Amino acid sequence: MAVPVHAVADYFILKVDREAGDDMTHFKLQKMLYYAQAWYLAMHDEALFDHPFEGWVHGPVCREVYERFRHLGWNPISVDGIVSDPSQFSEDIHEFLDEVWEVYGQYSAAKLEQMTHQEEPWIEARHGCASGTPGHTALSENTMRSFYRTRMLARRRIRER
Repeated sequence: MAVPVHAVADYFILKVDREAGDDMTHFKLQKMLYYAQAWYLAMHDEALFDHPFEGWVHGPVCREVYERFRHLGWNPISVDGIVSDPSQFSEDIHEFLDEVWEVYGQYSAAKLEQMTHQEEPWIEARHGCASGTPGHTALSENTMRSFYRTRMLARRRIRER
């Protein structure tokens, strides 16, 4: 059962340690949402939320969330912008999102962009787009699922050796 995309966004916004000087920009939030969706597809064979990602110049973008925060530009997102209660997620969803945060939350938005640009789902969606030109082709959920599932299985095989 899919969860609201804005609640997932709010979950990541609330995870930021602002007292330590960290922040969450729209740029980074998009990548966090992408990795959450991609890994959920790989692990559970279904989407975490019902909104697609498009292959934009700076990486995958969920237009639904983009429209919510576009007025901020590159500025940090404040907790004042929270519109949902992510504490309503099941324990399994909390644990899953915490794992995504633990792995990807440590990286800058620029590093996350660089990572997505080296991965098949974004490359496939950008096929035929010149560098720097807008592109709005949806990333294939099937490609996301298979790409990350392959990575997941490869890590398991390495651990088993």
